Amino acid sequence: MSLVEGLRSPRTPLRRFLDRELSAGPKLLRDSYRAQHRADHVLLPPPGVGTEAGTVGTAIDQRLRLAFTAAAPVDDASLVGIDLSGGIGGRGAGLRMRAVGNELAVRVTETVHRLDLDNRVLPVDRGQDEEEDLARMLIAAAWYQVLARNAYGFAFTPLAKAALEDPGVFTLTRLLELPYRDLVADVAAQLHKAAAGPLEALRARTGPEDCVGGPTFAGAQITADADIVVDGLLLDFKSARHPLAEMSRRTAWQLTCYLLLDVADQYQVDTVGLYLSRTGVLTSWPVDDFLALLGACRRDLTELRGVFAELLAGCRGQADARYFGTTEETERIRQLLQRLAPVAGPGCCPVCTQALPDSSRRPRRFCTTWCRDRQKVLRRRGLLSGGPAQPLPAPRKERLDLPDDAEIVSLTHRLPR
Repeated sequence: MSLVEGLRSPRTPLRRFLDRELSAGPKLLRDSYRAQHRADHVLLPPPGVGTEAGTVGTAIDQRLRLAFTAAAPVDDASLVGIDLSGGIGGRGAGLRMRAVGNELAVRVTETVHRLDLDNRVLPVDRGQDEEEDLARMLIAAAWYQVLARNAYGFAFTPLAKAALEDPGVFTLTRLLELPYRDLVADVAAQLHKAAAGPLEALRARTGPEDCVGGPTFAGAQITADADIVVDGLLLDFKSARHPLAEMSRRTAWQLTCYLLLDVADQYQVDTVGLYLSRTGVLTSWPVDDFLALLGACRRDLTELRGVFAELLAGCRGQADARYFGTTEETERIRQLLQRLAPVAGPGCCPVCTQALPDSSRRPRRFCTTWCRDRQKVLRRRGLLSGGPAQPLPAPRKERLDLPDDAEIVSLTHRLPR
């Protein structure tokens, strides 16, 4: 079950739950984000980046994490991708990719430790040649990470193409020659920008022991990995070329899910933020303000985390599903969502469930004009009682037997290159 997939469509149980709970939508948070985001210059990607913008984003994310803590020089998703690559068939290409990937992991680890990247006595960035060499390694690791997330997409990476074309000459040296010059320059440029901005100040006032790179969530029944937690600040890195448009509904919901997944309060998050690597701007909100801007005032954080955990458990690994196999399963999910719905008590606003203010005239139905206007949208979408039933995807007429992960991996070499 994937958080990314669950947020992609408004038809999934995950999205329907969040759209209902976060009753204000992303607009107020977006306005606050734009008020904080003041930058004179956007570092645009060079022309050669093109469709590899996501690869650059993955690489700079990991490089920024390493500036705070070098406890995990190679991220878990890349390690999973390296291991999976050994299952790809065709002239021994998979075995070569896995062997080269393991060499890459060793090289990255040695380099990170040699450069002492999380040493606060040293600046965020190192020399240009050192940063470019490291950028090549992180870009290569990002290609392996694609396999852990999208087996079909991996077949179109330069890594997979080179290995499948001629496994005999596919070596670590060959792999590190593959990243285009513009990709390497883009990663290095974003890192240098971070060295002279708020991220450097945040790094300076914390130690490696205060930071967790790529935090995971114990007991979570959904695949989700945030970027970093720095002394109570849950921070997500974004390398978008249009930063003012970055605070989308999906981004806001993603940050909320990271916050809710920490049911045991393992990371003691008290602030949520975004760092925009192309403008060098850090935006953040105290947790209470963040949730209030999204309209999550129907429940406190502890209760909301508990209800969210109930949703994930009740969906049995299908919180990201757009369709369900049977009518019975569809009805079970509908009842689960109905049972978990927040209820406004007598004398409370039906939108935010807060107590209605006293009125000397006729009784008030909503606490503010914002809630009055918002209820029309929520009711129309079936997210408020009294409106049309919340739409649920109809069950598929026929449930296909999908291949498992190993079968998907074994098919990648057959895709057009």
